[in-house]
Amino acid sequence: MITRRRTLILVMLLCAPFLIFLLGTVGGLFRNVEIALFCGSVSCPKVISALHLSFYTTIISTFWAVLLGTPIAYLLAHGRFRGKEILDTMVDFPLVLPPSAAGIALLLTFGSNGIGPYIHFRPIGTAAAVILAQLFVASPFYIKQARSGFESVSTNLKLASTTLGASAWRTFFKVTVPISKRSLIAGTTMTWARALGEFGATITFAGAFEGKTETMPIAIYTALTSDPPAASFALAAALVVISFVVLVSAKLLLGRSAVTS
Repeated sequence: MITRRRTLILVMLLCAPFLIFLLGTVGGLFRNVEIALFCGSVSCPKVISALHLSFYTTIISTFWAVLLGTPIAYLLAHGRFRGKEILDTMVDFPLVLPPSAAGIALLLTFGSNGIGPYIHFRPIGTAAAVILAQLFVASPFYIKQARSGFESVSTNLKLASTTLGASAWRTFFKVTVPISKRSLIAGTTMTWARALGEFGATITFAGAFEGKTETMPIAIYTALTSDPPAASFALAAALVVISFVVLVSAKLLLGRSAVTS
């Protein structure tokens, strides 16, 4: 017991510098934000427009990440085929690619010199470009979590389901998804949060047009470069609060799903 307690104390001491770094960084932001300026900045029409665009685009990009990423995650979890490692690497690639480089790649792909004119799709300067940028950089977070959840499902349970006459689709929705729901919820939440904070690929590919492509991270950047710095501090604090509330809500939801499962 004494050895275990000493080990716990040692681990806590090793964790302390990183925790102090995190709390100090967030605390440094809120120390420089005045309540009156915070309320005024958050309620101004420009910020409301950026918030609306951020929520609108992140919900759509997260929806597409779940819709397109689920079969890929299932294939990586249970498929055995040549080129699986290549597919896995392609899924992870956006995680290591600099966001600005991702934005340039999207710009070249869907711009006037890419496939855009051939498919009659020119998203640059529109909300569609914001959604594509968010989808590109955030979808790996869902795919990796979903794959982990699918891998945790026992093969015997799926075989039992099919033996009892259930189709592959029914087995997936009645057996695989319920068992994997914690990972699926966690992946969806992380994807949404990553999409909400996306900046580099968005501003490079979509631009920074107020009311069209100016999401909250871009609004923070434009406020920092054009308005008094205090305004950008208030906007950054608002984004921190929103992200924190979303993550806490997701953790509470995950806790309830663990109790009911």
